[in-house]
Amino acid sequence: GKRKRLNTSVLYDSDESEDSDILVRKVFAKRQCIMDEDESSEEQQPDKTCPAENVSINRKQKVFVKLKELARQRATRRSCSSENCEDSNGEAEIEEEPLCHLPLTPTEGSETDSDSMKDFIVEEEEDDDDSTEHVKRLLTLLTFVVVVLVNSGYIAFFPVSRCDHYVHFKRIVKAFLINAIDDTFLSSLYDGTRQKKYAQDMLLSLHYLDDRFIQPRLENLISRSRWKDRYKERVDCYPDVRIILKNPKNMSCQACELNRYCKFNVLLSGKLYNSRTLEADDFMSDDKQVLKVGMVCANRTRVYHHLKHFKYKLYVDCSSVTELDGVEDEPVKDTVERLFSQLEDSGWIQKRYNDLEDYMNDADSFQEEK
Repeated sequence: GKRKRLNTSVLYDSDESEDSDILVRKVFAKRQCIMDEDESSEEQQPDKTCPAENVSINRKQKVFVKLKELARQRATRRSCSSENCEDSNGEAEIEEEPLCHLPLTPTEGSETDSDSMKDFIVEEEEDDDDSTEHVKRLLTLLTFVVVVLVNSGYIAFFPVSRCDHYVHFKRIVKAFLINAIDDTFLSSLYDGTRQKKYAQDMLLSLHYLDDRFIQPRLENLISRSRWKDRYKERVDCYPDVRIILKNPKNMSCQACELNRYCKFNVLLSGKLYNSRTLEADDFMSDDKQVLKVGMVCANRTRVYHHLKHFKYKLYVDCSSVTELDGVEDEPVKDTVERLFSQLEDSGWIQKRYNDLEDYMNDADSFQEEK
């Protein structure tokens, strides 16, 4: 007599022997997902309408949700007992339906899913270092997403520090006053020699000024311009600028090299300096550059130059304050605290901070022009 066909699609040997990957039998029949016996009666019906692609998408979504939940549990429940941890880990395991196009027995399906998730799910039996590394990776990914949103303008604030902007600014002023007296202070901050909290706070604020306030706006100003690299390098090198209105002339702008109605002379001068230690270089200190540019490039030069050299100008002003102070034979700490209090009480620090805000606003509004 004829043999009855089994109501399965492809059978694999479930034995874990060396021949376990050999195809035992291939029989053509209706394609059904074999579900766990404890599933509801509705779920036991053949899944004829959902494509395999939708199932795959749902699985990925479940995995992502469980990963976030796992990270939250790791961060908030690190001190839980081993018994409780095992319970929470059991709750975090992902129960998935096998793909419709690859029918498996319930035992085989659970084993396959478990193996496929080993790279993502952190088991409680792993060392603390491994689990911490997994959490760090997930947090790094989430931080990267936030940074992208900030740079794209979708988020207005990214918590680089919990301090107010003005608190950062006051720290920078105090650091500049110290360096004006002890010219090795800034270099020792950046090379990691100084590890005390006050020094680390000052270093954080210096990075905050550069990376949060100034550099992003400089990059946006350049990306929306047609400046040639040579012109940008000149503006970067000279801390002093004067923009003078002259007789107009139809010529190639020396900033963008496009034919423009040029009526401004850009006079660049001053000493080259180190952007971190702010130490000036006396080489060719009297060198000057005069460039004729159009109106748009002249305005962009003014805005760009104000931000680019703001930190150096602030340091020069702080150095002038210390040079004018007539008190001698006083500890550096006492001198700095006294001068800082005088500058703060007189409104000098607030005025410089307001100048910085004006320069940033000019840069932001300049980018909106078409």
